[in-house]
Amino acid sequence: MKMFLISDNIDTYTGMRLAGVEGVVVHERQELKDALDKVLADKEIGIVLLTEKFGRDFPDLVNDLKLSYKTPLFVEIPDRHGTGRKPNFITDYVNEAIGLKL
Repeated sequence: MKMFLISDNIDTYTGMRLAGVEGVVVHERQELKDALDKVLADKEIGIVLLTEKFGRDFPDLVNDLKLSYKTPLFVEIPDRHGTGRKPNFITDYVNEAIGLKL
């Protein structure tokens, strides 16, 4: 099973290539769709890493993928600029999910 990166910047792509993860750099919605079609056609790919920017810019596309496919697993990762989430994102998520204040 392989991992594959779809990134919006060359720095994240370069870092992941140094770690042995193949990938592509895309910027436009159609480029992202084309890259995803290519990934979905390759049955050896088990995990697809997407930079968080795609989740912010194209939430309908990314959320649909996460809900529609069991494999590959789609994971959003922060890029070199850090995460776009609030510092207490996980605590807020848990509070909302179970209804308890931590």
